[in-house]
Formats: sequence, structure tokens, C-alpha cells
Amino acid sequence: MSESTQMTTIESAAIQGLSGKEANKVAFGALIGTALEYYDYFLFSAASALVFNVQYFTNESASAAALASFATFGVGVAARPLGGVIFGAMGDRIGRRKTLILTIAGIGLITGLIGVLPTYAAIGVAAPILLVLLRIVQGLFVGGEWSGALTLVVENAPLHLRARYAVIPLIGSPIGTILSSGGFFLVTNLFSQQNFNSWGWRIPFLFSLPLLLVAIYIRSKLEESPVFRQLKESGEVAQSPVATTFTRNWRQILVGMAASLLGMGGFYLVTTFCVWYGVQVLGYDSSLMLLGTIVAAIAEIFVVIWGGRLGTKYGSSRVILWGGIASALVAIPAFLLLTSGVPVLVVFAMTLAVSTLSLPYAGTGAVLTGLFPAKTRYTGVAVANNIAAMAAGFVPLLVTGIVASASNRWWPAAVMLALISLITAFAGAVAPRFSVDLPGFKH
Repeated sequence: MSESTQMTTIESAAIQGLSGKEANKVAFGALIGTALEYYDYFLFSAASALVFNVQYFTNESASAAALASFATFGVGVAARPLGGVIFGAMGDRIGRRKTLILTIAGIGLITGLIGVLPTYAAIGVAAPILLVLLRIVQGLFVGGEWSGALTLVVENAPLHLRARYAVIPLIGSPIGTILSSGGFFLVTNLFSQQNFNSWGWRIPFLFSLPLLLVAIYIRSKLEESPVFRQLKESGEVAQSPVATTFTRNWRQILVGMAASLLGMGGFYLVTTFCVWYGVQVLGYDSSLMLLGTIVAAIAEIFVVIWGGRLGTKYGSSRVILWGGIASALVAIPAFLLLTSGVPVLVVFAMTLAVSTLSLPYAGTGAVLTGLFPAKTRYTGVAVANNIAAMAAGFVPLLVTGIVASASNRWWPAAVMLALISLITAFAGAVAPRFSVDLPGFKH
């Protein structure tokens, strides 16, 4: 019996008799954790556009300060692949559940520390240095969170329903966006600009600490993945999951990276970059841009759920393919609406762009977990997703630089969004031929 056939047999045996009740419980626990992860992560995203460029980076040029702030944002995602390797290997060796408790604790604590970090005016150059260091450590923990939550949910769901359950951890992204952007929206409206700049912006960061306690409690009540338990009982737990993944599944890593790129890179472009562009270049009020982000995130929840249902019926790879094409087609119209100066159209533009890129994002969970065998799934998903995240994290920096060189015209950003969309669409087209053959699972 070949190793791939043996892994298929072990996984099929492990998930026999799984009930919807068990799957729902695990999915809810994973959702709470990923929502906190994205809340913490997107707090930094919003703060990069609204606060850090003022409080931690001083420069006469607004564009230069924004570049420094977005670079700090990018440094955090640059650390994610290393975190994916560390925690991915841990998840494949000691278990998904234990690893996820550790990652969520690290993310929440770092966010709380950022909330009490002195500014440049208080401690000088040490402030941006400490901010960068905290961002790097946060990126390490984030590198193991999403992939672990996704793996745990998928391995607790019946094969024919995996696409539907795989979107639940993904919903943590718009929920986290709503909470983080909503937090900034509230404090910018409750406090004067002076109070917001001096201390009001810290409140959303400090709010992550009580959320962390809730997330840890819920995670501690979850059971380990039945697939991992079966691997352990069969003596098939990977001893060198990282080496195995890079030597045997490097093609799957490339496909997974491309499939993941739009859901993160496109999202950062439409939110982080567009918030900065709207406020600093177009002269829009920050509240309008944050409102656009919130409305877009609410729409994303429904699109992601719909994408999961489409994936169950037609296959998640097709959802990625056609969703990527749709995102490329709406890129230019969305930016035309964004620059219209009409508040309703600005909000609609952000919602349209996020909604279309959310459709292929909905397919990434099932596609990524389907690319890698159970033995090294946590590692494979973590490596592919986090390398894509590293590239995606520098999209705001790259687009800001290109747009600045084009006299702050909008079209380079639209072209970048279309290009990223087509790369992800291509991944959807080729993913099935590189995926694990699991009976009952529609790629």
C-alpha cells in the first residue's frame, strides 16, 4: 500500500460517523479564535493608516510616513512563514488543539502590549523599534493560527461537507475587520482628534485582552482532531513534517500560495491602502473610509457563506477560478467609484471590491486542506498560506509607492488588484490535479 493510499485510508476511517453537532462545536470554537486573530491583526492594519504614521514615524512627507508605517505592517507578515513552519510542525507532531491555544494566547498578549507602547514623542526612536519587534512576534503567532483552526475544523467535518465548514474560520476575517474598524470608528467619533491621537486609539488594542480570555476558555473545551488521533494511534505522526512538506509537496505549496493571494493581498489593498488613499490623497474623512471597510466586511460574511455552499455543490477550486475572474473584472469600475467623491459610491466601491474577492477567498479553506495529506496538513497549509500572506502584507507598501510615482493616480492600484485576481484564478484552475484524492470530497 502506497503512503498516499494509507493516509487516505486512515483519514477516511477517522471521520466515519462524525456528526453535525460535533462539527458545529469545533467550528464555533475555531471561529472565536480566528475572529480574535483577525481583530488583533486588522487593528494594526487600520492603525497603520490612521495612527502609527503619526505617532511612531515622523516625516515631513505624508507619503514617506505612510510608507514607513505600511512597512511595519509588512514586517509582521514577513514573520508569518517562519511562524507557520514552527507552529505547523508543532501542530503535526503534538496536535492541532494544543498548538491553537498557544497561538491565540500569543496574539492577544502582543496586541495588548501594543496598546500600552509609548509613542515616538515619549521615548524617541525606541518607540518604532519596539513596535516593529512586537509586530514581528505577533506575526510568528499568527503564522500558526489560521492554518491550525482551518485544519481542526476540516478534520472534524464529513468529507462531503468540508467546503461548507471550511469557510467558518474564514468568517473570522470579516468579523475581526468589523470589530477592529468598528472600534476605531467609535473612538474617532467619541473623542476629539487630539484625544484620539494621544490615547483614544489605544482602547481597541486593550480590548483584545478580555476577548483573549474568552477565546482561550472556548478553545480549551475543544476535542483534538479525530484525524490526528487516528494518525497517532497508527504510529503515522510525521517526525519531520517541514522537510517532508518541502521535498514532496512543493508544487502544492506554490498552488496554495497563489490560491491564497487574492483573499489577503486584495483585501489589504482595498482596506489598508484605500483607507490611506481616501484620507490622505482624496481628502475623505477617516470615518467614511472606516464605514466603507465595515460595510464591506459585513457583505463579506454573506459572500463567504455563499461561497462555501457553492464549493459543496460545484467544488471549491471552481469557486476560486470564477471568483478570481470576477474580481479582476470589477477592479477598474470599483476604483472609479472610489474616486467619485460621493460618499455612498465610495462605500459601495469598497463593498463591491471586497465582495468579489471574497468569493475566491471562500474556496481557499477547502482547497488548501485538500492539497496536503493529513500527516503534514497543518504544516503544508501554514507554509503555503503564510508565504502568500508575506507577499500580501507588502501590497499596501508596494501600491503606495507605485501610486506615489504615478502622481497619486488611482489606476496602478486597480491594475494591481486585477493582476492579483488573475493569479488566484489560475490557481483555482490547476488545484484539482495536485490535490489528495479523498472519496466523497469534491475539489
